[in-house]
Amino acid sequence: MQNIGSKLFAILVVALLGSLLYFTVFSDGLGKAPSVTVKDAQGQSIDLSQPKKPILVNFWATSCPGCIAEMPHLAKMKQTLGDRFEIVAVSMNYDPAKQVEKFIQNNPYPFIFVMDKDGKIAEAFGEVLLTPTSFLIAPNGNIVYRQVGEVQFDLVSERIKQMSPQL
Repeated sequence: MQNIGSKLFAILVVALLGSLLYFTVFSDGLGKAPSVTVKDAQGQSIDLSQPKKPILVNFWATSCPGCIAEMPHLAKMKQTLGDRFEIVAVSMNYDPAKQVEKFIQNNPYPFIFVMDKDGKIAEAFGEVLLTPTSFLIAPNGNIVYRQVGEVQFDLVSERIKQMSPQL
């Protein structure tokens, strides 16, 4: 009887490990990033579905205390990891443009700031309504991390390092 229990446990462990391997190596994870193009400060276009390096897309609003609180931490992560990844900070369409522009001017963070004036970017990412909401996109265009709420910085930093070890 004990032998049968051990075999069932071993089968369960192998099945779980096989599932884990499949979902982390062979599947699309959280799906593909939508085909959205944004421009950086130099006017260069970035296709979020085909990035050259990892991109953290962060939906935020000036009226969101959690968003404002995590911005310095995002900046520190960008400073630490440098050019290994980019941050695209997308302001929500309900955020007044003048208020967003004032915030960006007063807080020159090392991000690519994008104003989602018509809500199309939030819609493309699955109807994002809550802020902060973040997505980490791998260079192959797969979404490998999604978080509603503040970013888990240690986890995201490690994922970025794994995806860009050569830099």
